[in-house]
Amino acid sequence: MSRIGRRPVPIPSGVTVSRQGQSLSVKGPKGTLVQPVPAGIQVEVAEREVRFTRPDDGTKTRALHGLARAAVSNMIMGVTEGFVRELEIQGVGYRAEVKAKKLVLALGFSHSVEVAIPDGIAVSVHENRIKIEGSDRGGVGQFTSDVRRIRPPEPYKGKGIRHVGERVRRKAGKAAVG
Repeated sequence: MSRIGRRPVPIPSGVTVSRQGQSLSVKGPKGTLVQPVPAGIQVEVAEREVRFTRPDDGTKTRALHGLARAAVSNMIMGVTEGFVRELEIQGVGYRAEVKAKKLVLALGFSHSVEVAIPDGIAVSVHENRIKIEGSDRGGVGQFTSDVRRIRPPEPYKGKGIRHVGERVRRKAGKAAVG
């Protein structure tokens, strides 16, 4: 049996988990998340925990068993604590600001880049750091990835958008011939 899939997911106080057809709904202080349960995985919602079982030991079923458990665990963590990702902007004249529901980035292009902020995600900017928060782990990660993709760090000067703490391997430029 899957080592991850067989562990029950505890439900903290203030969080309710309900099954609606082939999907699970998790409601907590930071919002409500709904996720479909993979086909073939049975879900049992007890008083203070959620358990997952699978009908057979097929490779795909075993993978979905662990996936379903991890997804519900992330949903519970999201509606209680939330998820935070931080990006760092490096480069002379590079800056970011939040206007209405858009993140406006000045990254050395001839124009500023506007990125629409999805529902359920909060973005704040402090100096050269962009803080992205939300209850949906996948949504926060995808938005972070989309913003980073606009100007990834380049290896010669290190300019661009990177995750906080990310190390960029620097390359030597052209050697001067003398």
